[in-house]
Amino acid sequence: MNFIKKSVFISLSAAVLFLTLIGLPATHAQTINQSFFTSVDAFFQAEVKNGTLDYAQLKTSKDLDVLIMKVEDADLSGTSDATQKAFYINAYNLHVINQARQGYPLESVQSIGGFFDRKKVRVAGESFTLNNLEKKKLLTPYQDARLHFVLVCGALGCPPITDFAYTPESLDTQLEQQTTLALNDPSFLKNSGNKVELSQIFKWYQNDFGGNKEEVIKFINQYRNTAIPANAKISYYPYDWTLNDQAISTSSVDGTSSSAANAARYVVSSVIPKGTTETKIFNNLYTQQTGNNDALTDRATFLTTSVSFLYGISNKWNIGFNTRYRRVRNDVADSSPLSVISGGDSRSSRQGLTAFGPQIRYAPVESWTNFSIQSSFVFPIGSDLAGSSTQPYIDWTGPTWNTQFFNDFSIGQNFSLFTELDLLIEDIGSQGAGHLNRLSTPATLIFSYLPNPKTTLYTLGGFSPYWQSDFDYFYQYGLGAKYQFTPSLELELLVTDFTNKFLANTGGQASTFNVGFRFNI
Repeated sequence: MNFIKKSVFISLSAAVLFLTLIGLPATHAQTINQSFFTSVDAFFQAEVKNGTLDYAQLKTSKDLDVLIMKVEDADLSGTSDATQKAFYINAYNLHVINQARQGYPLESVQSIGGFFDRKKVRVAGESFTLNNLEKKKLLTPYQDARLHFVLVCGALGCPPITDFAYTPESLDTQLEQQTTLALNDPSFLKNSGNKVELSQIFKWYQNDFGGNKEEVIKFINQYRNTAIPANAKISYYPYDWTLNDQAISTSSVDGTSSSAANAARYVVSSVIPKGTTETKIFNNLYTQQTGNNDALTDRATFLTTSVSFLYGISNKWNIGFNTRYRRVRNDVADSSPLSVISGGDSRSSRQGLTAFGPQIRYAPVESWTNFSIQSSFVFPIGSDLAGSSTQPYIDWTGPTWNTQFFNDFSIGQNFSLFTELDLLIEDIGSQGAGHLNRLSTPATLIFSYLPNPKTTLYTLGGFSPYWQSDFDYFYQYGLGAKYQFTPSLELELLVTDFTNKFLANTGGQASTFNVGFRFNI
């Protein structure tokens, strides 16, 4: 009988546990009603001062934690259209603030890779990037250009955060009010006679404002106290991506901030966010001419295509792989370096996939958002990579282990300094078990100028000593440029002069020509 009682008790307990578990999602659902908007309103009233926030204080804000949980688990079933529109406006603004405080301290939300177009947030049980949330839940369904004046972007260049929540019953009035305030603000719309400088918002979202200059002016004049002439000359001032932080805002010398092209750039030394990917394809054409001090007789050219892939398993750890495909051609000194592209396999030319291996990137200090450590280990692929009498050298025959320390420093609004220090061990064990064939510590400095948020011009310098019995070295210097077509696609061009101990002693010369692409998803 005791056995039967015990069995019944266990069965009933299991049933209760099962019913509890399947009921968990429903118990976590947050009904969106007036209490939600009241809580959001109280948060903005307490935290917003003159359109800015104290992000240092927000780092420990339990009120924001609670609101984010409500946004994530919101239940919108049975709610009105106005309620849903007001909810998604507040949800977007709260998530922007939350992501900025998670990455704080920082100069700009653009310092966080993929802030708008790769990092995912959860809203009402669905996952979105901020860009997708804005488009799918607000801009596309409502076709309301006034939304651009109430959605915040965490920057001084966007319309300021209000110290109140957007509510269903007052939403239309609030949209009209904020649009009117923005379009009559001389710091947002700069009107000087027949010349008008507009925010980049009108350029990025021109279709939302009518699709052409005439319709944009027509929209603006609906809200202007003083109309813009129809024949006004329109230009767009640089967007200020400086974080809307009270500490930054109040430290400005003249009360205004300058263009933050530096803050808008993609920082290559940062880890990529959780759930996102980064793919880099870098083509390096190295060509050298050698002979003796009297004449150059030979040319050796290597064209290496390196592919690097990373995936964000967390906001501190990235994992991935890298590989390289290489072509090599040995020729006379006055031959074209581009002949390496057409050369096949022979005594003087060769091509093939030569290396593959895993890599990781780690951000060890949370507050150092632009510092990371990357380590890769690649294994040789193919046979006779060192070459023979029938084919030339193409790559190392042993594995390579490279650990890189990256850091990036912003200098004002338009300059930056990138530093890299490597511990590189090449051709491991190729001359016997445990033998480390080539140990070097390359160091690289890149000084960049950013004339606008999409363009980077830079100068590069690098030096690498080889720590071996017969000390060797190489150094290079060059000029490069990057252009960011979209936040997810970037093109890079680089040309360098290169020399090492052998070239310096024999009067040889070498250069590199580089084309790179970066894709982020």
